[in-house]
Amino acid sequence: MTTPAYSVGVTEVEIDDEFWSGWVETNRDVTIEYQYERLESSGALENFRRAAAGETGGFSGMWFQDSDAYKWLEAASYELAKDDDPDLRERVDEVIDLVAAAQEDSGYIDTYLQLVEPDGKWTNLHLLHELYCGGHLIEAAVAHYEATGETSLLDVGRAFADHVDDVFGDELDGVPGHEEIELALVKLYRVTGERRYLDLAQYFVDLRGHEDRLAWETAHLDEIAGHAYSDVEQGRGDQIMDAGHNLFLEDGGYDGSYAQAHAPVREQDAVEGHSVRATYLYAAVTDIVAETGDEELWQAVQRLWENMTTKRTYVTGGIGPEHDHEGFTEDYDLPNETAYAETCAAIGSIFWNQRLFEHTGEAKYAALIERTLYNGFLAGVGLDGERFFYVNPLASSGDHHRKGWFTCACCPPNAARLFASLGQYCYAKREGELYVSQYVGSTLETTVDEIDVTVEQTSSLPWEGRVEVTVDADGAVPLNLRIPEWCVDATVTVDGEAVSTDGSGYARLDREWNGETIELVFEQQTRLTAAHPAVESDAGRVAVERGPLVYCAEAVDTDRPLHQYALPADADVESEHREDLLGGVTTVETEAAVPSLEGWADDLYRPVEETDIEDASLDLVPYFAWDNREPGEMAVWLRALDR
Repeated sequence: MTTPAYSVGVTEVEIDDEFWSGWVETNRDVTIEYQYERLESSGALENFRRAAAGETGGFSGMWFQDSDAYKWLEAASYELAKDDDPDLRERVDEVIDLVAAAQEDSGYIDTYLQLVEPDGKWTNLHLLHELYCGGHLIEAAVAHYEATGETSLLDVGRAFADHVDDVFGDELDGVPGHEEIELALVKLYRVTGERRYLDLAQYFVDLRGHEDRLAWETAHLDEIAGHAYSDVEQGRGDQIMDAGHNLFLEDGGYDGSYAQAHAPVREQDAVEGHSVRATYLYAAVTDIVAETGDEELWQAVQRLWENMTTKRTYVTGGIGPEHDHEGFTEDYDLPNETAYAETCAAIGSIFWNQRLFEHTGEAKYAALIERTLYNGFLAGVGLDGERFFYVNPLASSGDHHRKGWFTCACCPPNAARLFASLGQYCYAKREGELYVSQYVGSTLETTVDEIDVTVEQTSSLPWEGRVEVTVDADGAVPLNLRIPEWCVDATVTVDGEAVSTDGSGYARLDREWNGETIELVFEQQTRLTAAHPAVESDAGRVAVERGPLVYCAEAVDTDRPLHQYALPADADVESEHREDLLGGVTTVETEAAVPSLEGWADDLYRPVEETDIEDASLDLVPYFAWDNREPGEMAVWLRALDR
């Protein structure tokens, strides 16, 4: 059995980075407070108050809105782990008290069911998200316990998990319509040592695609609800649920692919359905493999990852092109302007890839995390920390903008918890070795096989490719430094002495450490990227990348519509760092060609031999920074000049 790696704890890493510190500090100082206020104004916290008071009716928001509060608690707990701010601690304690008061004696908690359908508990697994919300409760509980050592929220999370363990497998066989509790149960197992939580996670994984409860519920939804969900007189919430119910249907019959229940996980070959659900499920499966050594599940996970990354992932790392079911469609279907690429899906991909990296130590998983962090994820949050994208298209006509909140507000608190725990993704420990997987300026203080280790990292990414890593340890600790996939040439030296790389994606140094400094230089070149010929949306187009960043063109930087620009394959490109632009970004100026407008007058069509092109230039900005200036067109994929 492969020995699993583990991310370092949030408290072991202090981030001090020219690029990431601004995002992390904005998350701590602005976003956490802003989101708390939104939880109040949306009624999310009031739902807990009403449930705690034993009231019925009066529920506000989407029926799974509890999960937004739990994700906020998780993010806030990570912040407390790094800085025990008394005001934030007081606020966290108040929310925990609310949650604890709303929990029933049995351990059950779900304020929608408690307030609106108290007789409907565990009757509608495919829609009502009790297990999904409970999973986020458990994740928050583990984060709070690890941050503070207190069990106030952990007791609530454990009571819910114990209730689920009592109900499922004995009274009821079924799986959640939205996966999440599976990975949360593994976290709970790891922090408590209670094997039954791991077994319960595996129960849900192994039952998916076998049991027919989701199919039965889909066929009997009106009977379960006591009224027709499609009846518009029942109100807006029911209309939304009716739409969700229809996503389980294909040609009028049940199709479980929306919830990855179309086949047993062990038999699945392609990522299907809702992309967030898929990544949460496969993250949990990877965790289970790490704990049990289940080879059949491991083979399935690898097949699914290969399908996703070679046929169904955007150049930004985003996933899921389809709006109706927020998910995957078919191989190479990657439209740009109609891309969905939900922010939560990018986060889910990061979660899954981190677990794959921990299990294997392979650089390819950390590389996809890097691509997704800098592009598909980061675009989901505005520079002010108060506006968010739910959907992340790769082209826009100018009408797509970040919003302060959403009716379905899953993405903002999800982003907050990732920012708050960013340090966990920079380092990992595996089989007595230390891995540096993301180059983020930081200080790590940890223990590897009972050896105290301190790592100080400074990084100029993503703008330049220079990194310095200083290591001090009480003994010999092998150190693995990832070589980025985008790097065409890397040099690694220790106190001036060159170190070779072996093609594994890492520079490995096995030695004693006494404050030596490792210098890494990753050559950054601006490059034009083409998509696989099967990707129809990108045929005849190129994307511009530099280092870990994907770039885009915005109308604010051009004097013509973006479709008129074409880039030659050998375009001359220059980069310039602009501190006065978008908080400080490196822009790319590329040679381009545009159609000559001479002679067109009022003609709509002309013989092609009478048309001409002329030289132009095009300024590009990092994709993550788009829609932070004047509204207008945006495009990642630009026309390629005929070769």
